[in-house]
Amino acid sequence: MTDKQILPSGHPRIDSLEMRGIVKRFPGVLANDHVNFDVRAGEVHALLGENGAGKSTLMKQLYGLYHPDEGQIIFDGEPRVIHSPKDAIQLGIGMIHQHFMLVDSLTVAENVALGLPSTRGMMTDIDRVTKRICELAEVYGLDVEPDAYIWQLSVGQQQKVEIIKALYRGAALLILDEPTAVLTPQEVDDFFVTLTQMAKDGHALIFISHKLHEVMAFTHRVTVLRDGKNVGTVNTVDTNKNLLAEMMVGRPLNFIRNYKTIECGKPRLKVENLSALSDRGVPALKNVSFEVCAGEVLGLAGVSGNGQPELAQVIAGLRPSTSGKIMIDDETLTGSTPMQVIEKGVAYIPEKRNVDGLIKEFSVSENLILRDLDREFYSKNAFLNMNNIAKRSADLVKTFNVKTPSIDTPIKSLSGGNAQKVILAREISRQPRVLIAAQPTRGVDIGATEYIHERIIEQRETGTATLLISEDLDEIFALSDRIAVIFHGEIMGVVDRKDATLQSIGLMMAGEQPPETQAAE
Repeated sequence: MTDKQILPSGHPRIDSLEMRGIVKRFPGVLANDHVNFDVRAGEVHALLGENGAGKSTLMKQLYGLYHPDEGQIIFDGEPRVIHSPKDAIQLGIGMIHQHFMLVDSLTVAENVALGLPSTRGMMTDIDRVTKRICELAEVYGLDVEPDAYIWQLSVGQQQKVEIIKALYRGAALLILDEPTAVLTPQEVDDFFVTLTQMAKDGHALIFISHKLHEVMAFTHRVTVLRDGKNVGTVNTVDTNKNLLAEMMVGRPLNFIRNYKTIECGKPRLKVENLSALSDRGVPALKNVSFEVCAGEVLGLAGVSGNGQPELAQVIAGLRPSTSGKIMIDDETLTGSTPMQVIEKGVAYIPEKRNVDGLIKEFSVSENLILRDLDREFYSKNAFLNMNNIAKRSADLVKTFNVKTPSIDTPIKSLSGGNAQKVILAREISRQPRVLIAAQPTRGVDIGATEYIHERIIEQRETGTATLLISEDLDEIFALSDRIAVIFHGEIMGVVDRKDATLQSIGLMMAGEQPPETQAAE
């Protein structure tokens, strides 16, 4: 250990870490099946795979949250047993979770010091912590203010605090779990500059992401897992997005959207000066105005927490507005109940499918007919027509390629992608005039994402007006005819997709209006 290179952060470098033949079993599930994985000092190694492929399980074993049933972890040539995160941290392993582990009411320095021993006994050694934070910030280009409260910081700044917290604790190897999911494009660029510098300085980085363009642009090697097994490890320069996607799902995927040229009809969904409160009683929407034409997809971009859920809920009749107007084909929708919204031809794919979109204890068929249970085809005189329900459900399961043992299977037994397909089948099969799709591919795998995108494009071609609400800019750019950006509950601008750039959209997501962008509503 004495011959190890010391990193600029002052900690010994981890030259190599290898996981050999890792097996992890849960009741009824083989999560990792003799998985091999390694990472070296000075590299960014991506870990790819669909939901349920075993990525998180593998990394939780490296961080001491789970223990392997079989296999070894080799740390700089020596077998190690990692019993807990404390053991991992002592070895120089840090992990930045997708959902930050920070206390909003504490300062940056207090968060970094939290849980660590102090030279002042019961008193926090804030002066020493602050000095060290400033040193680390200068070395790695992390612009943070130690005295700032977490609630005052942007999401990108909070992520920098997480990196500093890991470095302060001695991380020479950093596990990054979906680290760019909540960042603007500009914050992503800054983040990659920091991580690239860390790799150059000798840190080992494990990068878990579903964004293939980031993997291609940023990493040195890629390991792909499928169904808990290694599919392969490749040098990034020797592969491409299509090959990686095929490794993930076991079949070719189509990333090219074949848009038909469609003449947009008249405005079908109109939102005028709409305002609403959040669950905490503070303004969530402030004079929001936009319109969506028949046969158009309007993408709504924005960082999480800027009013997107409230907007979808108000249109769907699930949240009252405080002012403003909603109209569909010149019919007033404002103040309607959810059932009245449905009757006026609005379909809704909610952001939280297991809370607002499905009843987990109900079967696939029961969830498929939830919206139309009172129709005579399904029920009469308070009795359900089980034959009609079964026939209709079987048709929808087949049409929408829902993988389920049977239509009587509880929805909670399905994967996230198949559960989302059930919602998609229920909503789209009603031939809506307007489709509100809120985070339609969140938490689903790349194969299900491709399928959902195809169905949204089909709706566009049938004349449906679609409001696509997504925090995934790849999705926004792939599907939208026009792009609107929301920030702190206000629409910053609406631009044609052909005129939009990641830079201009990113600036609006951060609350700035690019001077060259001509926003048009």
